[in-house]
Amino acid sequence: MVKRDEIADRYKWNMTDFYSDWNDWDQELETLRSLMDKIPNYKGKIKNSCKDFIELAELEEKIERVLDKLYVYAYMLKDLNSKDETSSVKLQEIQALYTGYAVNAAWITPEILEIPKETMEKWIAENIELKDRKFGLMEIYRLQGHVLDESKERLLSYYGQYMGAPHDIYAELSISDMKWNEVKLSDGYEGPVTNGIYSKVLGTNRNQEDRKKAFEALYSAFENNKNTYGAIYRALLQRDVASSKGRNYGSSLEKALEPKNVPVDVFNTLLKSAIKNNAPLQRYVNLRKRALKLKEYHYYDNSINIVDYDKKFDYDLAKEMVYSSVALLGEDYSKKMNKAISEGWIDVFETENKRSGAYSIGVYDVHPYMLLNYQSTLDDVFTLAHELGHTLHTMLSNENQPYALHNYTIFVAEVASTFNERLLLDYMIEKSEDPIEKIALIEQALGNIVGTFYIQTLFANYEAQAHRLVEEGKAITPDVLSGIMENLFKEYFGDTVTIDELQKIIWARIPHFFNSPYYVYQYATSFASSANLYDRITNKKYDESTREKAKEDYLTLLKSGGNDHPMTQLKKAGVDLEKEESFSAVALEFDRLLDILEKELHKLGN
Repeated sequence: MVKRDEIADRYKWNMTDFYSDWNDWDQELETLRSLMDKIPNYKGKIKNSCKDFIELAELEEKIERVLDKLYVYAYMLKDLNSKDETSSVKLQEIQALYTGYAVNAAWITPEILEIPKETMEKWIAENIELKDRKFGLMEIYRLQGHVLDESKERLLSYYGQYMGAPHDIYAELSISDMKWNEVKLSDGYEGPVTNGIYSKVLGTNRNQEDRKKAFEALYSAFENNKNTYGAIYRALLQRDVASSKGRNYGSSLEKALEPKNVPVDVFNTLLKSAIKNNAPLQRYVNLRKRALKLKEYHYYDNSINIVDYDKKFDYDLAKEMVYSSVALLGEDYSKKMNKAISEGWIDVFETENKRSGAYSIGVYDVHPYMLLNYQSTLDDVFTLAHELGHTLHTMLSNENQPYALHNYTIFVAEVASTFNERLLLDYMIEKSEDPIEKIALIEQALGNIVGTFYIQTLFANYEAQAHRLVEEGKAITPDVLSGIMENLFKEYFGDTVTIDELQKIIWARIPHFFNSPYYVYQYATSFASSANLYDRITNKKYDESTREKAKEDYLTLLKSGGNDHPMTQLKKAGVDLEKEESFSAVALEFDRLLDILEKELHKLGN
């Protein structure tokens, strides 16, 4: 793991696009405080005065835009170094200020609902200042059954910062206070198994015993604190269930879906479809087991290529490959991509106390930033394409939507990221002249289906079951959570995978469970959506005008931000997730790719 000061600036975030230093941050914080102090002046006025209502709406936007910058700046710097005292203090400071703001603003939504809907519609029609806010305002009326009266909203708002405690505690335990176990591998590596090292070993080390050592080192680090992780997750589940009941939802799942207007049936259909179509998944594992000549197939064998392919991709080469792969989407898209990879928007390499994984985060008045932990593997190249998909989605939304409508929902967020992975895959297959590399790339496509569709649906099933236990008043212990995971892995994989005892603790190392409950199912819905869109844009069975129209519909989706419900946005682009075949089509594509892989392996004599 390299030291941060040894990395060239071009591979690190340029944070001066936010603020020159913490002094600038402090000055804007004071500006924010003065803006927030004006909020109570409008209490009791907006229900009777359109002028006052417009002034309040514009004031709220100013506050939100400044708050976005202040919060994300501190959040990102803490992600670079979880032990940085200054960013930790500043992050807590802004969180506390937001909680206070939420208390002082708790009256706003209840008072808006005192304005008859017909009156609000008239105000919107007559005042240009409210035109961009129409969708958000109508959503308040749609969801009014879950809005409490002013005193209850105020009471709940006092708990805003506290409600984030499970996430904060998990982050400290799994990053700042994590004790990484050390291993000695047959390739000469001797040292700690971090998340980044673990991924690299599983993806490149062809010695199963080494992969086992890395697996046991990483997972035992979580197993050692399983009771603490279990207590954190139990608190999160209890929080979610209490919150759903407090806001008059039938379940925590309903509370997660209803704000996006996503039917519960879509979620349940997804889960059923994945299990119903598990035959290709089990076929995939059996094929890999035979090709790798393994007596037993373990989950830690899932990342290694069948063929001996451990090519390293220099980061600068990787970003040029990703840039070249998006040419299909047009000159404007390519120009934006070039900007995103050239101007200090990406923090590339793993460093001590840096957050694991990868993400893209956007701020309307700045630009998107991306966090990576690049290890030069093929998977890392696809991760770069994935996060740049998010970044371009954010750029297009911000450029084409006003602030009130710029923020696209999580439900469509993974469409652009997985679409870009498909572009990269096709680009690399077309450019490659190495039959071994082509097999590795087909494996990459299959691995994407496993990881993005099947595994994320399995994880979503786990979340739903865990929340349901609390809703039914049942106990939550680490063994109970591990038991859910064990049963789901058996349901998906049958007897094709040997389930190690440590494998069951996987729930403790998935940050999304602790950071963003009910997030992961949207990887699967987005994957199914992007598969459909990609087929319509690239498949030569459609004529050129049809493909061009599909491309424009897709770019329109990326430009639409949050200007409509996500299911409606996808339907406009040509995808209907209320139809089960939207999900089962993924399994058909999986089988098709398996047929190709078998043929290619046969050519090599495997």
